[in-house]
Amino acid sequence: MTRTTSFRTGALLLALTLCPLLPGTAAAQVAPGPELQAGTCSVEGLMDSIRRGLKSNSESYKKYMRTLLRESAVTLPDQELRAAFERETDPLMSEHLAAALVARTERGADPEAIKAVAKRAIEERDPALRAAAVRSMRRTSALESTDGAYEKLVRDASPEVRQEAATNIVEDIQNVYAGYHGPASDAAVSAAAASTDPKVTAKILGNMDTQMISAESAGKIQSLLRDDDAEVRRAAALALGGVPAAQMASARQSVLAMFRDERDAGVRKALLQSYAQLGFIEAIPELQRLRSTDPSLAPEIDVWIRVLSLDLQEWNLILREKQRLQQVP
Repeated sequence: MTRTTSFRTGALLLALTLCPLLPGTAAAQVAPGPELQAGTCSVEGLMDSIRRGLKSNSESYKKYMRTLLRESAVTLPDQELRAAFERETDPLMSEHLAAALVARTERGADPEAIKAVAKRAIEERDPALRAAAVRSMRRTSALESTDGAYEKLVRDASPEVRQEAATNIVEDIQNVYAGYHGPASDAAVSAAAASTDPKVTAKILGNMDTQMISAESAGKIQSLLRDDDAEVRRAAALALGGVPAAQMASARQSVLAMFRDERDAGVRKALLQSYAQLGFIEAIPELQRLRSTDPSLAPEIDVWIRVLSLDLQEWNLILREKQRLQQVP
């Protein structure tokens, strides 16, 4: 699911308006910064202006300069832009150039440009530059269009790169796909399962919508219920609660089996929530039986039973009502 042509016309008009850079009207519309010099629309000319602009004390001006490069990307010579990105060694400038390349893909100008960014994010020796390249792909179609790059990025030697990759995945699923695109969700699950960093795996699974994942992805999440790290098990339990209807029966069995063996209280609470989400009002009989399995969680189970008994049909309403009941003295 790539956003292709919807912004192309607007981007071209903006880029043509901004290039060449004019010191008059354009500069007057932003906070004071270094004076812009008229010139031809070229990568080097833009980069020189942006380097000067990023030294400004005005955040508005710096944002304007970043936007200028990104919006001009579709009109810039592709090879010149790629070459500038490949030789750039300043992380901030590298991130801006990478964002320009990503914009070319997102707007249908070059489907391969984002892959060049992903390639450097994986192969670059400097971890700061790798992290910058990863950030440039945030809230884009990179989950789908970079040939499994995130499965490598979540195993990067740098903790910063791994965390940036996890943040990208979470924000892409939430803000680009809204959880409604199966291939992207499957790619996110694959990255979470491929990671050897518990914090990364837990961050991805604990913050994603799994309503459109495949049976294979559901199986990967179920396997993580047995992970050595409690936070991973907790995140996997929460993720299982939202699986598609076709995966619910298997998920319920896994959650119940895990609840009986689990010793961590936080994971057990997550398993209860998952089971409630998988069954709604039909989960009540089993929840009643679970009270004897762990008497310390009987109050938590009782709240779930009270909420589910209301027979609310939306999960967000159930969560809201549970929170309200727990706040009542």
